[in-house]
Amino acid sequence: MLRDRAALQDARQGCAEALAAERRKILVCAGTGCISSGSLKLRERLIELMKEKGLPYSVELRVEPEAFRDAGEGGASGAIGVKKSGCHGFCEMGPLILIEPEGWLYTKVRMEDCEVIIEKTMLRGEVCEHLTYSFQGTRYTKREEIPFYKKQTRIVLEHCGLIDSESIREYLALGGYTAFEKALFEMSAEQIIAGVTESALRGRGGAGFPTGVKWQEAYLQKEQPKYLVCNGDEGDPGAFMDRSVMEGDPHRVIEGMLIAGKAVGASSGYIYVRAEYPVAVQRLKTAIAHAAEIGLLGSNILGTDFSFTLEVYRGAGAFVCGEGSALTASVAGKRGMPRVKRFRTVAQGLFEKPTLLNNVETFANIPAIINRGADWYKGIGPEGSPGAKTFALTGNINNTGLIEVPMGMTLREVIFEVGGGLRDDAEFKAVQIGGPSGACLTKDDLDIPLDFDSLKKAGAIIGSGGLVVMNDKTCMVEIARFFMSFTQKESCGKCTPCREGTKRMLEILERMVAGNGREGDIELLLSLADTISGAALCGLGKTAPNPVVSAVRRFRGEYEAHIRDKRCPAGSCKKLKNIYIVREDCSGCGVCAKNCPVGAIHQQDKVMKGKKKAYYVIDGAKCVKCFACIEKCKFGAVKEGQTR
Repeated sequence: MLRDRAALQDARQGCAEALAAERRKILVCAGTGCISSGSLKLRERLIELMKEKGLPYSVELRVEPEAFRDAGEGGASGAIGVKKSGCHGFCEMGPLILIEPEGWLYTKVRMEDCEVIIEKTMLRGEVCEHLTYSFQGTRYTKREEIPFYKKQTRIVLEHCGLIDSESIREYLALGGYTAFEKALFEMSAEQIIAGVTESALRGRGGAGFPTGVKWQEAYLQKEQPKYLVCNGDEGDPGAFMDRSVMEGDPHRVIEGMLIAGKAVGASSGYIYVRAEYPVAVQRLKTAIAHAAEIGLLGSNILGTDFSFTLEVYRGAGAFVCGEGSALTASVAGKRGMPRVKRFRTVAQGLFEKPTLLNNVETFANIPAIINRGADWYKGIGPEGSPGAKTFALTGNINNTGLIEVPMGMTLREVIFEVGGGLRDDAEFKAVQIGGPSGACLTKDDLDIPLDFDSLKKAGAIIGSGGLVVMNDKTCMVEIARFFMSFTQKESCGKCTPCREGTKRMLEILERMVAGNGREGDIELLLSLADTISGAALCGLGKTAPNPVVSAVRRFRGEYEAHIRDKRCPAGSCKKLKNIYIVREDCSGCGVCAKNCPVGAIHQQDKVMKGKKKAYYVIDGAKCVKCFACIEKCKFGAVKEGQTR
């Protein structure tokens, strides 16, 4: 138990010395993506091989300070640390293994590669070049040299992939809780809030509200108790930024919340995490238990009068619970539905008490701001949106994964430099930014800086940070239908505009992609969008039409082609494809007809070269576009193409 400031500093020094004593580290990515690809089994195999070779190793950091004695087994000085790190971000290349101190990054590691890693790297100190990243003829041995990492500015993700994600000792070894120590012993609540305000940090949950202003409002509330709530309910399709932070560096989130608790006068907090994030939940609970065990959470922390407790609350996975009032209702044990806000959350939130609510990334930025100062933070990115932002890169892009780049970096740099461009050298068409609440941007928008104000002018939002990249084979009507389907299912149903309006919009879009669009549908979509966004109760409903409106604005011709020509310009809508049989290639075997569920295929005869040959044809009026005939034909005679 750390009883005072000196004990914390002693523990931190001991942890740093122990970490430095490890002669080499094997950091196996244990983010959700790599775990699903078998990374934990790779780690087990590496440990088995080191046992066989008689190599000294440790699976956790062993230190001597009193607070950590008898806390678990570790390795001796000079051992090889075999760690479960958080997400490295380079998800496309997983499973990933980082070798330190050399900084060698091994990509797409397989079970059979483990023995080579032990023999070549651990025993001989040589890099396994065939496991390093190669792109466009260039091989990159070190992680820092890879273009994917080179242009990033990692603040929140500073430690992700570089430390044991379940070890408070390693977090302390790298300076963990120094910001909290400074805030607790050297700063008043007013000074902490002034520093956050001066940094101009804006909330990373999507709205971009000034964090310092929110903290000041919470501080001024007189009623007690006050609560802190961290929003980890990340529900956007393709987004996993907060999940990776909670999995890879949970103590950074806890430290940010401790500082916030001291600043606004709160003594208890909740981290709200969706149930679909079991790894994040487990690591947060482990981190909270470790922090409480050594006295960084609980009563009279480090001998002061500041007390703070923290609890993880698992949500049921409702997208609407990302909205503040719905989230606090859920934590209180009520149904997660938004309310009419007569009072702001800072005045009347959780249990109808003053509540400071920020998202994971916002809290995770706080320790760096306290440690390095507001001026340092403002030196990154543009004046109105300083700092860096995490984004999840997904879609038709070479380097899918998690990135953190300075605010103000252009879409072009993110997609074509950090992201490595589109797969198979395809043509860029659009990027959906901000998820179901966001908008699509096109070639004309590639030089827009990624910051709150620039994107707002372009009719888009950063949102939580999802970036879905699309090539020229993507149908923008189908993309709008997908996002509208998501929002419609996630609507809580409390208000009529969202409950009924999104359903009507979805029905129109479904008609379009099925080839049954009607004149006036575009105008009806825009009219419904205007009504819903103006009358819906919460942010989910107000922003639900955004993907449709932005797609119509930028790709109206595609919508008109679906309606008037019954044609999908991208060639991706199944119901607008024409399935036909090439007579010359048809063997007359009849397999296609036997597998057609609606009897749309029948036999015909044709005289070819003086001989009668049986072949099959498809009745387009009956065909339901199930594509069973294409799958079953062994001769490749059944084809698909655009309806003319």
